[in-house]
Amino acid sequence: MSVALLTCIVVTLATLFYVFYLPGVLHLGPEKTRLIYLRERQEVVYDNLRDLNFEYKAGKFPENDYLAMKTSLEEEAAGVLAEIDRLEHAPAPPPRLRKNKGARV
Repeated sequence: MSVALLTCIVVTLATLFYVFYLPGVLHLGPEKTRLIYLRERQEVVYDNLRDLNFEYKAGKFPENDYLAMKTSLEEEAAGVLAEIDRLEHAPAPPPRLRKNKGARV
């Protein structure tokens, strides 16, 4: 009985270590800026408009629903484009300070 209990404890500890252990260095992807997010959102909205148009021509949507969804997507696209334009013409933000103050470079 004690061998089975010891095995369960070892397996539990190993599982907890595997799940919750954080390595010293995390490899994160590139930082996503608001402009990158908006460009991705723009692509998604355009794809949705394209799909909506295709499905309407295939007869899957009545005209009232199609026009309501098309108007909604076009308004969202206009908002995204306006914000992209605003961000592209905004002055550059000040450079970020180092995280480790006093650290030697």
